[in-house]
Amino acid sequence: MEAKAYLKYARISPRKVKIVLDLIRGKDAGTAMAILKNTPKSASEYLIKLLGSAIANAENNFNMDVSKLYVSECFVCPGPTLKRIMPRAKGSADRILKRTSHVTIAVKERD
Repeated sequence: MEAKAYLKYARISPRKVKIVLDLIRGKDAGTAMAILKNTPKSASEYLIKLLGSAIANAENNFNMDVSKLYVSECFVCPGPTLKRIMPRAKGSADRILKRTSHVTIAVKERD
């Protein structure tokens, strides 16, 4: 049995989130939370709340033991991209892509 938590439409690039997710994949829940709290990346703020939500889901919805939880699965998918323009020289324009992310974290109980 595994408990999941989802974060949709986060205004951060999936590439930036993937770097931080690679740090916590397969780690114990407490260790993963400590890693996130000490990682100076902007994605850490989103993932701290998301991991906390996944742990709470496991505890309250599936009656799992919090001390035995580990991050079994975590991945990020690109969400819709907001397209903006920035004026450039001679009346032209450059496109700015403001990317969004859909993040999923799943926790399981160790046997």
